[in-house]
Amino acid sequence: MRALLPLALLLSFGAAHAQTLLPLDSRPATRVLPALVAGLRGANVQVPPATLLGTATTGADPAALGAWLQAQPNTGPLIAALDALAYGGLVQSRTSPLSAEEALARLAPLRTWQARTGQPVYAFITLPREPDATNRARNLAVVRAVMDWAREGHLKELHVTWDDALPGSPAPGEGAALAQEAPGNVRVYPGADEVLSMLAARALAPEAATVRLEYSDPKAAQAVMKYEGIPLTQSALNHAQGAGFTVVDGRADLTLYVYNGGDPRRAALRVSALLRQGPVAVADVAQVNLGNTRFWGDLRTLRQHANLRALAAWGTPGNNLGSALAHAKLSLRGADPIRQDALLAREFTNDVIYSAQVRARLRAQIPEAQLNTPEGQAALKQAAEGFFPLRVGNTYTLDDAELPWGRSFEWNFTLEEKK
Repeated sequence: MRALLPLALLLSFGAAHAQTLLPLDSRPATRVLPALVAGLRGANVQVPPATLLGTATTGADPAALGAWLQAQPNTGPLIAALDALAYGGLVQSRTSPLSAEEALARLAPLRTWQARTGQPVYAFITLPREPDATNRARNLAVVRAVMDWAREGHLKELHVTWDDALPGSPAPGEGAALAQEAPGNVRVYPGADEVLSMLAARALAPEAATVRLEYSDPKAAQAVMKYEGIPLTQSALNHAQGAGFTVVDGRADLTLYVYNGGDPRRAALRVSALLRQGPVAVADVAQVNLGNTRFWGDLRTLRQHANLRALAAWGTPGNNLGSALAHAKLSLRGADPIRQDALLAREFTNDVIYSAQVRARLRAQIPEAQLNTPEGQAALKQAAEGFFPLRVGNTYTLDDAELPWGRSFEWNFTLEEKK
């Protein structure tokens, strides 16, 4: 049997033509998933060890992270979450006591990166969520400064995104104002955890591609979404364009099927029909952080989950749209078939098995406050093992599992390909 060690698989080929990723923080969704997406076509991906990145309680050490960054080979693009270096991570960007000048000083090496190395920088920075943000004026000043860097050509591309905009959040209004000021190489839209994967798609799959968007409930897709402050249709358009697609109404290189409610069986049959016409990716956004078990169960019965270009159901609507589109963009041309199947297996394991089934079992067995214990970690493995082996194209068993932030929201795990 061959163990599918996600980052070891990507980092074991040496330094030639390496792409460097600077993740938002140490969560698997922001560190492991973007690296696997970036490595789909066989690229060597350099990503910091989790110990150098921020957690829920501790920000990244900017000196250590900067030293790691300077030590990376300059043979491919730098794809960076600016909040990681400026503030220590996404959580810390909301409450950091740093001044705008201090945060920008930490980002100074990225301002000169392109001139020093000859390699492009693709970057993003977030507008913090309410009510957690303690200094929105400081964050906005930093965003405007790095927008100037993009305008001056120091960044090849910059995405300015806003995080978890609940009703009443000022972020959509701030974003609209920034969009009016933005140069052509700056995009402004709601998002956060998915954006590094999208930038990887832009940097590593720059060829033109078209996508057609289809919704299981087209009328409901017009409604404003809780976490983004815009309609689902607009979010899908933003993420498609952000990942490098042109959205069309007719025949396209890819169909993104957005499951946003309605009859799950009918939706599964529709996906099966679409797959007979061409490449399909699926974003399940009907519930936040929770895949629809009936929909995915029917797709699995039809053996169609293995034929998708990408799937996502793990987070907010924007998280799922962006990560599915990024994966699909890199999978359309030249993806390594072993890596593609392994990534689909990981997505199904995380987004469907864990989010919709294992997490609930774990919470029923162990109080949340006790998960960051040996007993909690053991309960995780026990709750998950019954869902394996998992057959996608190949068959996978669960080799290891952990709760890296000591909470039930996310897990990290290793799959092993069964021979």
